[in-house]
Amino acid sequence: MKRALGFIGVFLSFLSDVTGQTSLPFACGDNSHQCVRLCGLCHDHNIPTMECLPALYLHLCLTKFEDAMNSLNSSEWCIWGNVNSLYSNLSHCTEEISDCLLIPWPNPLVEQTFVDIHSRFFQDCPTEELSDPPPAIILALVITPICLIPVMVSLVVLKTKNGDGSS
Repeated sequence: MKRALGFIGVFLSFLSDVTGQTSLPFACGDNSHQCVRLCGLCHDHNIPTMECLPALYLHLCLTKFEDAMNSLNSSEWCIWGNVNSLYSNLSHCTEEISDCLLIPWPNPLVEQTFVDIHSRFFQDCPTEELSDPPPAIILALVITPICLIPVMVSLVVLKTKNGDGSS
């Protein structure tokens, strides 16, 4: 339902851009103070919703996130406990703005925003690379089913040879 409403919002925002009507009373997500304020910013400045979205993300979400990240030492950026709440707040902020403007979330702009953030702040963080298990474990995992197949076939042949179908 939420995605359907988002699709309708995107459709209405494009429709309003095509028809030249920029103040549709029903193009705002809900009547909360925050949504009315956000929708009003876009409509008062005659900015189409899809063009207003990046500006709102930048001024309301990214600026707070970047200020908070810059207040940390760059060595602390890679510690999840230090950035967890900042990251969650950014995600919540972008979702709230998208919901108010009836634009589906996540959307390509949000995805690109997070890619940019990762390349800027988290690029130098060490990652735990996955490696193959030792050869002995691989051998055991491969050989076990191979050995079980002849045993199972032998059991089936013995069962059918005896003619005992009861067990």
